[in-house]
Amino acid sequence: MSVTKFYVDQEIFITGGSGFIGKALIEKIMRSFPEFSKIYVLLRSKVNKSADERLQILLKDPVFERVRREQPQNFQKIFSIAGDCKELGLGISPDDRKRIENVTMIFHSAASVRFDDNFKDAILLNTRGAFELIKIAEGLKKLKAFIHISTTYSNPDRHVVEEKIYPPLADWRTTIKLAEHYDTKMLNILFAKYSSHQPNTYTFTKHLAEHIVNDHRHKIPILLYRPSIVVSSIFEPVPGWIDNFNGPIGLLIACGLGILRTSHANPNVRADIVPVDVCVQGLILAGYKLGNLIEATREDQLLEVVNCSNALIRTFCFGKIIELGRTIIRKNPLEKCIWLPSGSITDNVIWHYVRFITGQLSLALIGDCLILLARRKPILLKLQRRIFMSCQALYKFYTTQWLFLNDNFLALKNVIPPEDLPKLGLFQNVDIDDETFYINGIRGAKQFLLHEPLEATRGPRVRLQFLFFLNYFVQIAGILLIGRALLQYLYGKLYNA
Repeated sequence: MSVTKFYVDQEIFITGGSGFIGKALIEKIMRSFPEFSKIYVLLRSKVNKSADERLQILLKDPVFERVRREQPQNFQKIFSIAGDCKELGLGISPDDRKRIENVTMIFHSAASVRFDDNFKDAILLNTRGAFELIKIAEGLKKLKAFIHISTTYSNPDRHVVEEKIYPPLADWRTTIKLAEHYDTKMLNILFAKYSSHQPNTYTFTKHLAEHIVNDHRHKIPILLYRPSIVVSSIFEPVPGWIDNFNGPIGLLIACGLGILRTSHANPNVRADIVPVDVCVQGLILAGYKLGNLIEATREDQLLEVVNCSNALIRTFCFGKIIELGRTIIRKNPLEKCIWLPSGSITDNVIWHYVRFITGQLSLALIGDCLILLARRKPILLKLQRRIFMSCQALYKFYTTQWLFLNDNFLALKNVIPPEDLPKLGLFQNVDIDDETFYINGIRGAKQFLLHEPLEATRGPRVRLQFLFFLNYFVQIAGILLIGRALLQYLYGKLYNA
C-alpha cells in the first residue's frame, strides 16, 4: 500500500497541534494526503476563548495559506477536542471521548519545552500527560499507530545516543504520585537530587515518558520518535517557515537586532538540527510503517525508536552559524535593529562577562534612558535579563557534543513507494547549500516572527551604515578612555614614588 492510500479515511488525533511541529504536521496531512477522514486537535479552553474558537484562530495561521489555495475543502475536516494534557483523562468530556472512539492514528506532540518549568508542572504535562493519553488509546479498537514525540536530549548524560531505550533515572509511577501529592516549592527543592542532577525538568520528564511508552509497547501499536533541534523548513510549506525563536534562528535574530553580542558557549560544538518539514515527513512515514506492521510481529519486537537528527543538511558548529548569520544579516538587515549586528561565541568566561557588561548591559542601559526620555516604557534591560537567563539554561547544550545515531530515521526513506516520492521527496538528496538554508531561515524569521519585509527597506540599510561607524567610534573612544585612565594611574604611581 502506498503512503497516500494508507492515509485515506484515517481519523487522526493530534495533541500539541498549536505548537511548531503540530502545526506543520496538520498542514502537511491536509495538503499532501487530502483524503483523510478527520483530524481532531486537542486544545485547551481559555477564559475568553473556547477550544473551537482557538481552532479557528489556529487555522488562520500563515502556515495554512498554501493549504487554503490547494486543498480548501479540508478545513471542514478539522475538529477541536477541548482538553488539557495536565488533567486526568486529559480533561476530555464523555461526549468528546465518544467522538474520538474511531480514531486510527495518534500523534502525541504536546509538551512544555521550557527548561525552567516547575518540576510539578513538567511532570503533570510531559509525563502524566503521556500516560493519560496512552490509557485513552488502549480503549480505541481501531487504533493502528501511536507516535509519541520525545527528544534526542532525553538522555543528556549520554554523549552517544542510540535508537533504543536506556535504563530509567527514576520510576515514572512514583514520580507522578509525587507530583499529585506534593506542592510546587517542595518538588523544586527535590528536583536536582531526585533527577540525578539532570540539566532541567524538560529532559528529565520526557525521559520518564519514554519509559511509559516502553512499558505499554505490547498493549498498543506505539513508536518513539525523537527529534533533535527542530528549525525552520527547507521547502514546505514555504522555505524558511518558523513560528518560534528557539534554537539557532533565535540566536541569529538576537544578534541581528544588536541585543546579543556575546554568548558563553563552545564555538566548536556542532549543532544537531533538523528542518521541521523533514521532521514532519519522518512522522508521517513512521505512522505509515507502524500502521502496516502485522500485530503478531509487533508483539514480539522491542519498542522501535527513531532519532530524527542530522537530516539532509550538514551540521554547523555554533561558532560558524553565528559567523554565517552575521554576514547574511548585514546584507539583509532587520528593520528593528538597534545596534550593529556583531559579537561572537566564546568559551572564556571572563571575556564573556566583560563583553556582556560593556557591550550588552551598558547599551541596554543607555537605550532605556533614551526610551524614558521619549516617555515610553523601557524594555531593553528587561530583555537582557531574559537573554541572560535563556543562555544560562542552554549552557549545557551549547557546550556538550552529542552524537545521535539515526539509522532507523534514515531507513524510513526505504519504505517510500515510488509514487509517493513527489510528496515525501525530502528524504532523498536535497540540493541546498548551508548558506541558502540560513538565508531562507532569516527571511522566514523576518516574515513570520518579526513581520517585516523579506528584503530590507532603505531605512535599515542606511541605519546599518551609520551604526557601523558609530560602533567603531564608540570602541575607539572606549579604548582611549581606558588608556588615558591607565596612563594617569601609572603616572600617579611614578609621581608618588
